[in-house]
Amino acid sequence: MTGFLKGSATAMITPFTENGVNFAAFEAMIEYQIAGGTDALVVLGTTGEPATMTEEEKEALMRCAVKAAKGRAKLIFGTGGNNTAKAVRMTQLAEQLGADGILAVTPYYNKCTQNGLIEYYKAICGATKLPVICYNVPSRTGVNILPETMARIAEIPNMAGIKEASGNMAQVLETARLIRGKCDLYSGEDALNLPILCAGGTAVISVVSNLAPKAVKELVCAVEAYDLAEANALNDALAPLSKACFAEVNPIPVKAGMNMLGFAAGEPRAPLTPIEEAHAALLRGAMQAFGLEVKA
Repeated sequence: MTGFLKGSATAMITPFTENGVNFAAFEAMIEYQIAGGTDALVVLGTTGEPATMTEEEKEALMRCAVKAAKGRAKLIFGTGGNNTAKAVRMTQLAEQLGADGILAVTPYYNKCTQNGLIEYYKAICGATKLPVICYNVPSRTGVNILPETMARIAEIPNMAGIKEASGNMAQVLETARLIRGKCDLYSGEDALNLPILCAGGTAVISVVSNLAPKAVKELVCAVEAYDLAEANALNDALAPLSKACFAEVNPIPVKAGMNMLGFAAGEPRAPLTPIEEAHAALLRGAMQAFGLEVKA
């Protein structure tokens, strides 16, 4: 299927306190995203640290997102994992709670075959009527959705597209060629948002847009308007901020950045650690240079 997601989507962080999820802070972040023009909120993606959350916390966060967004932005819930049966159950729960779509990362650590990937996505898509997005991020999972494999996955009726974060533009272009007209291509890597959009990507799923939702949305709009001069200018301005947001493993820097903006984002959960002092200074400088109001 095509046409499910267009524009800018934010891979939301999950704010924590010592006692659990900070739902009030999460609601404030949703308001910030909607005010910035974000089209969709991706909840419980990798940036949201779901691997360290309990099932009860995940369900509560999904319920909070539905209540807070109130239909003003699409809600895409991350339900993938390395246990297909559990991914299916989470997908069914997400649909019951009011998700608009599903993001399913490839199974990690198990390192299934390409045929295993196809069966995994068939199982998830078969468990829901919602649009499903593949998430290809081999640097984290150890599994890469090859273009020929994605062409087969694209035949599944409710497969909406692929969030591409392989970092390999040659592969991205080949995937785009093979799935064009069957399902959509989304950028899952902020450093490559511009070229992926120019290659026919219909949306970005961005980490940096946690901090700068308006600018990321404007970048997408500039490409849609065929204004490459404006798109390049926006991309040039965003590049140092993007680089700083990945000075350490995601979401350590972006979570620190949200704290700097005055949101009660808290610290990442172990085994992730708080941002190192040198990287915090780099991030703060990049945010100030971009024009963000640093409050902390």
